[in-house]
Amino acid sequence: MIGYSVSSVRVINQGNEALVERLGKYHRKLKPGLNFIVPILDSVVLKDSVKEQILDIEPQMAITKDNVPLDVDAVVYWRILELELTYYAIEDIEKGIQELVITTLRSEIGKMDFETTFSSRDEINRALLSQLDEATEPWGVKVTRVEVQEITPPEEVKRSMLQQQAADIKARALVREAEGEQEAAIKRANTTVQSLQMVSDALRHRSDGPEVLRFLLAQQYVDANQKLGASQNSKVLFMDPKFLSEGLIDLMNSDTTTPESSSDADDFPSRRRRPTS
Repeated sequence: MIGYSVSSVRVINQGNEALVERLGKYHRKLKPGLNFIVPILDSVVLKDSVKEQILDIEPQMAITKDNVPLDVDAVVYWRILELELTYYAIEDIEKGIQELVITTLRSEIGKMDFETTFSSRDEINRALLSQLDEATEPWGVKVTRVEVQEITPPEEVKRSMLQQQAADIKARALVREAEGEQEAAIKRANTTVQSLQMVSDALRHRSDGPEVLRFLLAQQYVDANQKLGASQNSKVLFMDPKFLSEGLIDLMNSDTTTPESSSDADDFPSRRRRPTS
């Protein structure tokens, strides 16, 4: 009697479940805790975990829409919801999930161009989860999450990607350099305009303003020619400083010209006609 009682007791740990068959046919499911079965008639055919499990998919080759081969691996998180379906509906549940992942993964990669696969990882994960969850429902399994871990192109494609990346970096650097030079040129031009305006304002009310201006321009003209001439590769075109001084003197005088006097002048009042001999 004692032996009969002991053989009828089954203890199931938390997180596990067990299946009982009676005379070779499914009878019931044992939950965590203390359970009793009928010796000889009943037998425990399976005890398995119903906790979430992880299935690591080894790298698999998939071909993109534009015929680029890729090695892709993934990890699947899943758990058993109905142990009796898992046991009686499929022979090897992990192998079944693995084959589904590989098939679905290749199908999704085949819909995409090579360049979009790396930026579409989340989209691939969602597609895998949706299709796997639907396909494994008859097996009593719930796929809770799917994550594509690595997408690895062939070595020659890697080298091409690195070259393209280096070219893009160089192009961006050239653009930044050109923008910097343009900004510096604008600042220099603004500084020159401000300096000329200050000189014009300072000399406008001096009786000897034109003579002082001619002297300053001549001095800068000589200094600039010396710097340009020092270079062996430079080609210098010399300009008569008289035209520069005349232009600035006209600029000084233009602010003091009245509207009435300017109306009789040429279309460009800052340029005075030189008398003909």
